[in-house]
Amino acid sequence: MSESLNISALIKLLDEPDENTYQVIRQKIWTFGIEALPPLEKAWENSFNPLIQDRIQEITRQLRRDNSYTDFVNWARLGSPDLLKGFILVTKTQYPDLIETEILAKVEQIRMDVWLELHENLTALENVKVLNHILFGVHLFDGNKINTTAPQNSYINTLLESHQGSPLSLGMLYVIIAQKLGLPVYGVNLPQHFILAYLLDIGLPNPSEEDVLFYINPFNKGAVFTRREIELFIRQMKIKPDRSFFAPCTHLDIIKRLIHNLIFSYDKLGYADKIDDLENLLSAIE
Repeated sequence: MSESLNISALIKLLDEPDENTYQVIRQKIWTFGIEALPPLEKAWENSFNPLIQDRIQEITRQLRRDNSYTDFVNWARLGSPDLLKGFILVTKTQYPDLIETEILAKVEQIRMDVWLELHENLTALENVKVLNHILFGVHLFDGNKINTTAPQNSYINTLLESHQGSPLSLGMLYVIIAQKLGLPVYGVNLPQHFILAYLLDIGLPNPSEEDVLFYINPFNKGAVFTRREIELFIRQMKIKPDRSFFAPCTHLDIIKRLIHNLIFSYDKLGYADKIDDLENLLSAIE
């Protein structure tokens, strides 16, 4: 209670005309961390003073930015085992009030729907057929082919609400569901198009292209294809071949690609502040 009163008292001083004094007040509010966010947001809603509103927005943005940075550092230090958590952390940079339990519940429902159709005697291709049926036939997920570079394609909440996404966001959801079911589906960092690989087994140490049974295109309703199609794509795009284009990548690599995609999207829209926040995230995990 005393901390809340202290924050509220400091917020009332945000109309301080002297810049140096304001910086002292700002720094004191900052020391409370994310606990200062609720009273700051309430004060912003109740204030009609443009100066106070601007200062609250600036402090709030920086507090969230610092909190996101810390969350990403902690996520990366754990070896980034949880792709869903990384996806949610990126989404929270745009939707800070995201209710994480609601996202987890929606993902769990999809996982359960797939699980009910699986059994241990299915082949790898049959497992993929079940995944494709539930994701694209029952839940009607599809690629957003009209506005492929829109930032909304890259956030998990909008993906789960609209059921439309980019090759990367659809692929991430596919990997998340598959791995929760113990199926060895991993991302492949193919330039200009994110694809998936179905491996011989899950949890292989340092998996390589030799461990790949076949590839999956999440943007084409989970169509299955071979290495030859990747080679043709690389030649058509005039890209210098690299072994990484055929091998599974890490969850950290996937999240980096997600952030880079968002930076590209916001650069096209001219949102410099969004780019700055996302580059700050990259510095946390690189």
